[in-house]
Amino acid sequence: MLVTMIQVVSKGISIVSKWNVRRPALRAFAAVTLLAGTALVSFSGGIAPAVGQETNPRRVAKPLDARSRTIVQSVDMQVKRAGAAYAGGDYETSGEALRKAIKQIEVAGNAESSELHDALLPMMRRIVNARAMLELEGVTLPPFRIPQRPKATTEPMAESSSDPSDQPSTDGVSFVSEVAPILVDKCGSCHIRGSKGGFAMPTFAKLMEGPPEGVVVFPGDVIASRLIETIETGDMPRGGGKVSKEQLDTLKQWVTQGAKFDGPDPTAMLTSLKSGEATPDTPATPEPDQPTMVGKPTGNETVSFSKDVAPLLVENCTGCHLDAMQTRGGLRMDTLAQMLRGGDSGSVMKPGDGEASLLVQKLRGSAGDRMPAGGRPPLSDNDIQLISTWISEGAKVDEALVQTPMKVVTAQAWLSAAASSEVSQRRAEIAEDEFRLAGADVNRLQNHQSDHFAVWGEVSPATLETVAESAEAALQQARKFLPKADGSPEDFFHGKASIYVLPKRYDYSEFAKMVEGRSVPAEWLSHWKYDGIRAYVAVVASERASEEEIAERVVAPVASLAVVSRGEGVPRWFAQGLGTAISGGESKRDRNANMRRQAELVTAVGSLKSGKDFLNGKLPPERADRMAVAIAESLLSRQNRRGFDAVLRNLQSGQPFPQAFQAGMNMTPIAYVDAWLQWVK
Repeated sequence: MLVTMIQVVSKGISIVSKWNVRRPALRAFAAVTLLAGTALVSFSGGIAPAVGQETNPRRVAKPLDARSRTIVQSVDMQVKRAGAAYAGGDYETSGEALRKAIKQIEVAGNAESSELHDALLPMMRRIVNARAMLELEGVTLPPFRIPQRPKATTEPMAESSSDPSDQPSTDGVSFVSEVAPILVDKCGSCHIRGSKGGFAMPTFAKLMEGPPEGVVVFPGDVIASRLIETIETGDMPRGGGKVSKEQLDTLKQWVTQGAKFDGPDPTAMLTSLKSGEATPDTPATPEPDQPTMVGKPTGNETVSFSKDVAPLLVENCTGCHLDAMQTRGGLRMDTLAQMLRGGDSGSVMKPGDGEASLLVQKLRGSAGDRMPAGGRPPLSDNDIQLISTWISEGAKVDEALVQTPMKVVTAQAWLSAAASSEVSQRRAEIAEDEFRLAGADVNRLQNHQSDHFAVWGEVSPATLETVAESAEAALQQARKFLPKADGSPEDFFHGKASIYVLPKRYDYSEFAKMVEGRSVPAEWLSHWKYDGIRAYVAVVASERASEEEIAERVVAPVASLAVVSRGEGVPRWFAQGLGTAISGGESKRDRNANMRRQAELVTAVGSLKSGKDFLNGKLPPERADRMAVAIAESLLSRQNRRGFDAVLRNLQSGQPFPQAFQAGMNMTPIAYVDAWLQWVK
């Protein structure tokens, strides 16, 4: 049935391609038809129907091996990208995606596999028709014919796991001998021996996990892999390093082939893989002791980790053990979990006995060199005693803080005790620091204050005022959906939120690179960030932008900032999705943009196995954001609105997000997203 539907859709595209598809109505029909062909595959469980059956029902299908499945997934992804770009009127991008799909099919032809040919056949038919449509739009593409089906193989192909970390790869690019050396050489100082920009990839497992904002390697998909994108655009590596064309090609081939790991232990340090200390034939050296378990606070403790201990560690250990380019003694302390794991000398803490703990002994100078090193003054006896007492009392801490960056823990503790006016002042200081870091002349920096916002930028006062007015209007719109906040206007964000106004798209991009350590998608003109102390919207705006354009760029991120600041631990997907949904950001887009967004949603849903993948950042940012909006719209529906309102009230009352969501919706966030996925599919 599915194959028949695809054939009907393909025939419809072929007919349309013979007409004048430059007429808007027919072009729209052609785009929708092309996307429909893709959607049929996606909503039927990814590419499984094509992989699991042949087009001739009399043939008995054989399972594909891992390499063949990767090729099918990659071609399927490129065809979907071509459809999405065509729907948005971006014919050059659509053509480029088809070129890549055609090239991948040529590679697949070398395999002489009848099973692989059958799996690719529906996509090859769509390529034929899409190629005709694009040539009518003036896009030149290489010739393409569906190749003849190879003779059926006599032996079934070996079945293997599709998970890159399940088993070693036996062919293709080797991660251990080819990829790891490139990463260590070009990324080592910032992301392997350090965590520049909050991203550390000391092991294969951490590389595939990605930074907090999302995964950077998508097996089989070079375009979606942010690791490749940042290298190709020149964003990375920084500091004068350069990845050669040959090295980049190696990385691309590795991703295309499924980003496989061919070593014995995905948690082994990449530096040991490079140096040969842990090879496929030699068991990797185990990691230091597993994290020491800590208990939950009872309320009877005299020392608080977040208020007393973490600030001392951040102040005195940064540079050597926190945010360190090269970690000293193998001890990382960016999070409590890392500190509990210990370093080269083993565990540094013995909960229940502070004075016997190596951390305290190092601070006192009774076990080797006294810490902190590097000429820094030693901690006072009172400060050391605070740390010792905390350990002696069991080193107890709320579970949510174990994996939270220690700098964030410190910031949140300060935030909870500070007055709104103090927070506003601190955010003003941060604004100047971050503009300076982005290369701005702070002497020319202008500032405009409104009830809830402090607006900064090297633009005219009139532009800052327009941005402030748009932000206040956006906040008023968002507050219709949010519980009322008591106190003065300045208390809404616990201090005024900042808005950074960048006059040009280039300035905005540089700001993201220098301040946030990341590249933002090409179509972005604004975004938000919140970690408690930092609460800002960055937006492109100048005297040339109209009030309507400024308002359109500001409305969704301001709404998201309002949502994320309502409670503890609100995840980005929830704030981003609701911010866009309650601001009407999706409905304001033109028809082509909405078609493109719909295509992104189709692709995102079709690529997910479960809600856990979405919540754990297994999607590129653009797809994750589109899916977050769709989930948020379902929360705002009539049947779910009562539960959604309860979630927000629970957050406002101080409940952490997981508990607030479960109490309001009567299910966990993962269960809700899983149910939503099943409904959509």
